Amino acid sequence: MKLRVKGFGLLLLLVLLALCSTIDVCDARRGKHWRPRSSPSSSLLKKKGKAKKGSSHRQHGGNRRSPPPAPPGVGKGHQTPYQPSPNVPVSPSPSPSPKPSPAKGNGHTSPQPPSPSCGKGRQPPPQPPPVASASPGAGFNVVDFGAKGDGISDDTKAFQAAWAAACKLGASTVLVPSELEFLVGPISFSGPYCKPNILFQLEGTILAPTNAKAWGSGLLQWLEFTKLSGLSIQGSGTINGRGQQWWTYSDPNDDEDDDTYNQELERMPRVKPTALRFYGSSNVVVAGITIVNSSQCHLKFDNCQGVLVHDLTISSPENSLNTDGIHLQNSKDVSIHHTNLACGDDCISIQTGCSNIYIHNVNCGPGHGISIGGLGRDNTKACVSNVTVRDVNMFRTMTGVRIKTWQGGIGLVQDIRFSNIQVSEVQTPIMIDQFYCDKRTCTNQTSAVAVSGVQYENIRGTFTIKPLHFACSDSSPCSGITLTGVQLKPVQIAHYHLNNPFCWQAFGELFTPTIPPIACLQIGKPAGNNLQTYHDIC
Repeated sequence: MKLRVKGFGLLLLLVLLALCSTIDVCDARRGKHWRPRSSPSSSLLKKKGKAKKGSSHRQHGGNRRSPPPAPPGVGKGHQTPYQPSPNVPVSPSPSPSPKPSPAKGNGHTSPQPPSPSCGKGRQPPPQPPPVASASPGAGFNVVDFGAKGDGISDDTKAFQAAWAAACKLGASTVLVPSELEFLVGPISFSGPYCKPNILFQLEGTILAPTNAKAWGSGLLQWLEFTKLSGLSIQGSGTINGRGQQWWTYSDPNDDEDDDTYNQELERMPRVKPTALRFYGSSNVVVAGITIVNSSQCHLKFDNCQGVLVHDLTISSPENSLNTDGIHLQNSKDVSIHHTNLACGDDCISIQTGCSNIYIHNVNCGPGHGISIGGLGRDNTKACVSNVTVRDVNMFRTMTGVRIKTWQGGIGLVQDIRFSNIQVSEVQTPIMIDQFYCDKRTCTNQTSAVAVSGVQYENIRGTFTIKPLHFACSDSSPCSGITLTGVQLKPVQIAHYHLNNPFCWQAFGELFTPTIPPIACLQIGKPAGNNLQTYHDIC
């Protein structure tokens, strides 16, 4: 009996040994002969384990160029091991194991393709194409094109050559280097054949010519940019118009030779150039630079759309005639902010054809304030709408916020908002003048550019002549004028006579008491005034 039990135990041990031997043999067979018939998932996972030798990586990396024959079902089976691929880094850094993405070469027919960043393993997002990365960094230094930068030699041709090179490439930079002064004559940096998005990096100083010969019979502009898209002028440099040759005033502190100055002044043409002008351009940015002593307007935008001006400094003497700071005409979608303006005329002038103008955080003075107009000169049509001026400081200006129109014109000024204006020793802080005239006498005419919908909010500070002046047309009275939080106190200045608020044909509403009281504003709407809409008139 004991012998039978021992024999049965020995037999059981032999059976167990046989079973273990069978499992080892099956695993060996499966590894050698059954791999093509197994599921694609297990097949590719084993390939990943062998990829450390490098041969598998090279084979699959070339699948896009010449895909080798694949066993049935492998093409669809690639999506199974690919699903955990987001954990695989897509950076181009070397790795001993290949990324699954090259193996996707035959997997374009998969109904669930992986993310594009992994599908293009050979060109990951952190590595842009060489051409795209080179274009934004392309720079053209005017010195490399022959500019001397000594303030004496004529560098106009060098600027033209640098600009021409930038135009051909686009998305490039024209550099005016620092610590140099470039004498540049009248020049036009023009399109429309220039490629877009050119950056004009101004770090040095550009000087205008002071001899009459350079200007011929007279020009409307000195530095002009026309028909361009995506142009930016920025930097810490200066544009110096040297307009003293045109200004007809005498400085008692000027030690220069008066005879020489007067002789040159007599030779200068009567037509005075604007220092920097943009015409027919879109998406324009002017930032950081300084413009000084223009002979006439410092910065002008004409027929432009999409304009951004910020961190700009404009400066000329108080008695430099007609030297507007920024002049807008027929331009839309304009933003001006964080800018310092001191000149001999309007700090900002908004002319006909302008709409969607947003001005804020601006310092103005000396100058004539921020003005809409004059509009309608020589019986012309003028239209301005949707203008906001807020958070502005004005110091010793002639007017604060002003709307001025000529008699005889037609058109409409509508939807204007002046808010948070701080004035200090301003002659007349608030003004609407539909009888504007820059001559000794002007002919009385019936028609006028209408003014409607003007809001004055939080206009505060001091005045030296009159707090408010509303002189509106008999045929087209001003309507929709509202005042809120107006507090203006007088400051007695020698030779100035203080006056009370003045209103004529001005209609609207006082939302809060004012200082001083403005009793002359007629509450409500003008009788029988059937004002047409902006769309009908303009």
